[in-house]
Order: sequence, then C-alpha cells, then structure tokens
Amino acid sequence: MDPLALALVLVSAVMHATWNILLKTAGDPLRTATVGMIAAFAVLLPAATVGWLVLGRPAVPQQALLIGFVSGLAEIAYFVFLAAAYRRGDLSIVSPLARGSAPLLIVVVGVAVIGERLASAAAVGVGLLLVGLLTVQRPWRFLQAAHAAHRGAAGFALLTGLMIATYTSLDRVGSQLTPPWLYAVILWGVGAAGLGLVDLARPRVAGGAFAAEPGSLDLRTAVVAGMLTLAAYSLILFALSRTEVAIVGPLRESAVLITSTYGVVKLREAVTRREITLRLAGSALVLLGAAVLAIAG
Repeated sequence: MDPLALALVLVSAVMHATWNILLKTAGDPLRTATVGMIAAFAVLLPAATVGWLVLGRPAVPQQALLIGFVSGLAEIAYFVFLAAAYRRGDLSIVSPLARGSAPLLIVVVGVAVIGERLASAAAVGVGLLLVGLLTVQRPWRFLQAAHAAHRGAAGFALLTGLMIATYTSLDRVGSQLTPPWLYAVILWGVGAAGLGLVDLARPRVAGGAFAAEPGSLDLRTAVVAGMLTLAAYSLILFALSRTEVAIVGPLRESAVLITSTYGVVKLREAVTRREITLRLAGSALVLLGAAVLAIAG
C-alpha cells in the first residue's frame, strides 16, 4: 500500500474517533453536531467555489445533485440517530454497533434484495461481524431490568448503521459523477441546512427525545468537531485517489478500536475486567470482520 495513503487513512481514523468522543461527551450531542456541520460548510463552500472558478466552472450533473441531496438527508438522519444513541448509551457500545452494522446491512441488501451471492471469504467476514456485534451488545441482557437503559441506545445505534450503509452506497455513485470536492459541497450544504432546521424544530416536535439542554453547547468543541469531520472526510477522499477502496475501507474502521478503548479506559464505561475484555474483543472482531469483508469484496 502507498505509505502516504496509509498515513492519511490512519490520521483520518484518529480524527473520526476524536470527533465521536467529542460528540459523546458534549452536553447536547445533536446541537454540537449541527453547529459543527454548519462551521465545516462555512469553510468548505468558499474553498470549493474558488476551486470551481479556477477549474473553469465544471458542470455538476443533475443525477449527482439528486444523489447528493438524498445522501445529505441520510447524513442528517445519521447525526440525529447517533446523537440520540450517545445520549442513551456508552461510547464503547454505540460506536462498534453503528460502524459494524453498516457493512453487514450492505451485505444483507446485496444478498436478499439484489440477489448477490456471498463468497466464502466474505461469509467469514459476515460471521466475524456478527460475533463482534453480539459480543459488544449481548442483546439477551435486555431481558434484565438492569440493562434496560441500553435498549434505546442499541436501537438508535443500529439506525445509525443503516444510515451509514445508505449514504455510503449513494456516495459510491455520486462521487463518480462529479469531482468529489464538488459532491462534498452538496452533501454538506444539505446536511448543514437540514440539521439547522431539525435543531430549531425539535423543542416543539420531539419532546424529551432530542430536546436541547439550555446552555449545554460548547461552541469551541462543536467547531473543532466539525473541522475534524471535514478534515477526516477530505483525507479519505485523497487516500482513495491513491489506493484501492478495499484497503481504505477496513483501515478506516480502526476508529472503532480507538473509541471503544477511550470509552472503557477514560470514561470508565465498563467496571469489571470481564466487561472490559468483552467490549474490546467485540470491537476488535468488528474491525476484523469489516476488513475481511472489504478485502473479499
């Protein structure tokens, strides 16, 4: 693998993990994500406009606009669900569930809806993903009252994974129809505007589910998280221009190990040695399963 591409992907994974940690530890995760998205778009738009003018005003196909718009809607839902999951559950549970379920859902759609056949190596990857997700979440615990609080977090984390699978599938097509940086402007524009509307509307329509906590927003944290999101995405795009997506994809999931470790060690989300081992082992299996699945594909 190209050493520069490898470095870019690993730096991107650290950035991705960092903004997830900032989101989890924020007083109001959804408002933090909203302000971060708007701040990132405020930086991206003028830079992309200059690039568009310098390169002779390249046209953006209508199909790319439509796909980017729909993908942007999925991004809005992604942040809404992720913020809801982080308000209800541990970082070391939500992150591997959200990131690990996405490639699994893509495989399910391919096999059940499109009629694709799963290669033997890919089946191993799916198996590792399932074992990893079950190790982290252990859904049978929900029968116990002590773990009832995690039910909502797990559900929102899985919805987050569904949105990741949705916008990833759309972005594979959209980024091939127009330069990726122009496509990113569409995504960020829709996402920033949509999250802004959601943030304005949620005290009226969402009740306690997504309601903001007055005074809980740290503006600096929100802006930093937004810049990290934009930077991580940009590094991934550049890495993809230098090496195969089958290598970049699984390496990017290394963020799961970072967030899980932080949740267990720094946030003390697991108090027993057995729980610590299960959460970290499950996260490692999620990463390994994603790697096997991506390489097999």
